[in-house]
Amino acid sequence: MNRELLKVIETETDEGKCGVCCTLIDQSGSTPRGMGTSMWVRPDGTISGTIGGGLIEFETIKEALAMLKNGDTAKTWHKTLDEKGGMACGGEATVYMEVLGREDELIIFGAGHVGKAVAQAGAFSGFRVTVWDERPEFANKENIPWARTIACPIKDIYENGIRFHDRSFVVICTRGHALDADVVRMTDRQPGAYYGLIGSRSKIATVRKMLLEEGVTAEHIDRIHKPIGLPIKAETPEEIAISIMAEIIGVKYGADVDGMRATITPYKPSEPTGNCPA
Repeated sequence: MNRELLKVIETETDEGKCGVCCTLIDQSGSTPRGMGTSMWVRPDGTISGTIGGGLIEFETIKEALAMLKNGDTAKTWHKTLDEKGGMACGGEATVYMEVLGREDELIIFGAGHVGKAVAQAGAFSGFRVTVWDERPEFANKENIPWARTIACPIKDIYENGIRFHDRSFVVICTRGHALDADVVRMTDRQPGAYYGLIGSRSKIATVRKMLLEEGVTAEHIDRIHKPIGLPIKAETPEEIAISIMAEIIGVKYGADVDGMRATITPYKPSEPTGNCPA
């Protein structure tokens, strides 16, 4: 892979974009390009680089787009370049294809105390983390070094690089319920593995009623975990972050999160005996 293509892939995946890196790993006979030649295929079908053009490239792009659609992560694809296969080169080529930039992503709306703590816990848990806030003094690399930060008005989030996919885990914890409601509106009909909203039950009920009256879909509102996090009586931002990440990890691995919510009981320390510990 040449250096310029590597820079393109690194830049786009750092921006939260995904694609398929296609590399020619084996060849025999006459082929358009040699081993190590790579191409980057984006979800819209555009490419950077080339593995030789013609039918082999056309079919590789088709295979890459199918991978993105089906949720595949990697595959090896073989093509015989003969007249039966639509080419007359006479050789054979094997292409290794890998989806990059589609890791589990934690998208946090709100860069206050809780959002910052969740970002750190999420990064520690292996998630790619993006934090949005309309306040640049909060959403910046100096304040939250563990995440990609985006500071812009809520209406401009898509123009500034926020993308949702089936491995997006979304945490809504902005500075107030009005902005929380804006985020819920903006994410209606968007894909995602998890959505969670911070706040009291009374606040959430008020927001739900308002959004339903405005036409936000009930399916979207009802899929949101609310109140967010497992009920462990968390108080500090760090404790709240742990409760949120525990719920997210549970959803990720298919745990019975609803069952855990129902069965968690408060910790009751034992009565003191008057004996000093050894």
